[in-house]
Amino acid sequence: QVRLVESGGGLVQPGGSLRLSCAASGFLLRSYSMKWYRQAPGKERELVASISTVNGAMYYIDSVKGRFTISRDIYKNTVYLQMNSLTPEDTGVYHCNARVGFDYWGQGTQVTVSS
Repeated sequence: QVRLVESGGGLVQPGGSLRLSCAASGFLLRSYSMKWYRQAPGKERELVASISTVNGAMYYIDSVKGRFTISRDIYKNTVYLQMNSLTPEDTGVYHCNARVGFDYWGQGTQVTVSS
């Protein structure tokens, strides 16, 4: 049974950092592209970052380039999103995603950037 469980969200001041984790079970994430999405209040969900199975190639939305880093630990079967220099515009619910036949989503973790 495929399952994704996110953690690591919270309230942080502008300029702060958080590291999100997405623990995967039921499949080996090294064999699938993994993605982080976020949904801000009143906005559509957007793809923030992804990591491919092809040489671990990474993609980032322009607004997070240079601040966010996606990585994976194949031994822990976990994907991470390191978020630095956070701004209020980064506020939202962050979900990880894997397409293992079907699209699977975690329950999400709330990130709030506010002073």
